[in-house]
Amino acid sequence: MEESNNTVRLYCDDRPSVHDGGSADRVVSVLFGTDVEAWRGGWERTAAGPPTREAIVDVNDIVRSGATASTQVMPNSGLAHTVLGRATERERVFDAVDEHVDGAPSGTVDVLVDDLAAVAARNGINSAVAFVERLVERFRGRASRITIGCSFEGPAELLSRVEANVDAVVGVEPSAASAVERLSRDDPTTFGYVRRHWAEAKRGIEACDRNYPQSKQVHAALTNPETTPRTLGAALSGLVTLGALETWGDTVGSTRYDLTAYRPERTWAVGVALAAGVPDE
Repeated sequence: MEESNNTVRLYCDDRPSVHDGGSADRVVSVLFGTDVEAWRGGWERTAAGPPTREAIVDVNDIVRSGATASTQVMPNSGLAHTVLGRATERERVFDAVDEHVDGAPSGTVDVLVDDLAAVAARNGINSAVAFVERLVERFRGRASRITIGCSFEGPAELLSRVEANVDAVVGVEPSAASAVERLSRDDPTTFGYVRRHWAEAKRGIEACDRNYPQSKQVHAALTNPETTPRTLGAALSGLVTLGALETWGDTVGSTRYDLTAYRPERTWAVGVALAAGVPDE
């Protein structure tokens, strides 16, 4: 996708470089998992440096119950810092963002969010997905760009569900992208199972307490699965091909998977490549 205004992008990495998603002179940064000082320091690692004006909406600090939001303005550094606290309702967060976007010419303010994984850890996947949906609903067309960070610590289902709400996924590992593209070309059937079920396969692997299970045993570790043992097995087979998993020796009968060789980082990289829309033809 070309660099353009009015886009919503998801940055996926071990530490998503959300700062790189900002290009406007004015930025509103919503922080869920990042210390303000560390966040501000991150601008120095970008080519453009810090924006001229930044408003930080801090949803990471613990604020006593019943306390009202406070905003500190530091004109010399071009910073306005609003502290809401972790228990703040979603719409109040958006209202705080709106206070800084409202009145600015359309497309002149970037909105950055770091880190969606922290929202999921705190309030659950459904809440994190709803946050993105509402964020896009309220600010697409008003903000220049909306950039959302989602780090490796986030659950796989979060990535697979949020991708439908964004225009682009950033942070694709080249080797994972090449492997996924190769699988889509050489074995489109298995690729289809991986694309649909990789997140559930990841969850099953991490929930299974056996070192060398069959697919039916991985499936049994899941709660309310969408897959069957057969379709999960096809997804697991694809993850083996993609380098995220290994099989255990030359077995007779059903394949056993070597979970001691499981690579969660590689599985996440595969998921990011799939979310980015690697061609399947």
